[in-house]
Amino acid sequence: MVRSIMKDIFFLNQKSELATKADAQVIQDLLDTLKANKEGCVGMAANMIGVKKRIIVISMGDMDVPMINPMIVNKRGQYETEEGCLSLIGVRKTNRFKEIEVEYFDSGFKKRRGKYSGWIAQIIQHEVDHCDGIVI
Repeated sequence: MVRSIMKDIFFLNQKSELATKADAQVIQDLLDTLKANKEGCVGMAANMIGVKKRIIVISMGDMDVPMINPMIVNKRGQYETEEGCLSLIGVRKTNRFKEIEVEYFDSGFKKRRGKYSGWIAQIIQHEVDHCDGIVI
């Protein structure tokens, strides 16, 4: 189900809780909402649809990938960039890393570990920040 985008900064600044298998509908709602906002959005975190769970979805070309309880375990190559957010107006400067390694669970709750670089790494970092209550 497509959900409304949360714009309440107080809510967005709160840390998210670990997700469980009981949160399967949240994953689907995030995927549906990302698809509905494809023109202006490349990733979403569950708190952006009003749910404080550590779930993100990332647009990776033709495929949208959910990551449950993502944790960035390695990062290299810090740089400064500007980002926007569907929950906020405008763009802001932030620091990101060119390469990251992430541990997460897939939608079947199988543990995964992936290395990402460039634009995809930047999107993941932005959404993990959302899970940590950091709004850019």
